[in-house]
Amino acid sequence: MVGLLCAGSSLHAQVTAPTSTNTTNSDYWELMLSPYAYHFDYSPEHKNVYLVGLEKHRSDQWFAGGVLFSNSFGQATGAAYAGYEWDKLFGVSSLYAKLAGGIMYGYVGQYKNKVPLNYNGWSPIVVPAVGWSFTQKDAAQVTLLGNAGLLFSYNRKF
Repeated sequence: MVGLLCAGSSLHAQVTAPTSTNTTNSDYWELMLSPYAYHFDYSPEHKNVYLVGLEKHRSDQWFAGGVLFSNSFGQATGAAYAGYEWDKLFGVSSLYAKLAGGIMYGYVGQYKNKVPLNYNGWSPIVVPAVGWSFTQKDAAQVTLLGNAGLLFSYNRKF
């Protein structure tokens, strides 16, 4: 019986041990800059998309952030979100993936139907991304913008 209790407590300790693969092992900030978004379907109404964002990353790989950008129709837009990052994707030390969800404001007026579930300019977002860290602080990232396109960004940790 004592052996079973010891084995059980040992197993419990292994199951609940943290499994973070974050190589920095500490919290950090990440700045995102994007000069370009590719649209899957061309429209003469599309404008250049410029984005600046800031994320606070925790050592357990969860993060929260916000972005300000000009949307595809030239409107000032902002979003706040939280998410999770998977480092060393497929065992490749430089490859990572992110998944975030949150709220966005900005598609208003004649463009209010360009994003789903828009209510008075507010809409929920789910944003997946993949990136490649080319140094410990610098990365290039591609973010999927629903069925509309891809956003390309440079990310810098500090």
